[in-house]
Amino acid sequence: MEGIQRRVTWKDIERGLGSVGRIRILRRMIESSDEFFTKYALERRTGLKPVDVRSNLKVLVELDWVKEYPYDPRTYRVNMENETVRLLAEFFRKVKY
Repeated sequence: MEGIQRRVTWKDIERGLGSVGRIRILRRMIESSDEFFTKYALERRTGLKPVDVRSNLKVLVELDWVKEYPYDPRTYRVNMENETVRLLAEFFRKVKY
């Protein structure tokens, strides 16, 4: 059972970090972890194109690394309750990313 759990975790990590765009989004959101972001705000802060922000957010929301809120416009917030996100935040701080 533990082996299966570990593979899923690695798969999630590879999926979550498998794009420069997802890493940029996570970095900006972790830097301001108490802030809610619109897609437009993330475009401006990351320099990513709208289509890239949309596709990367979709993955991060599916992984539960980012929470989506159904406001108008939709807003997003990094999920600091997720253990993987907390560890990534610690890693980003330690490497001064």
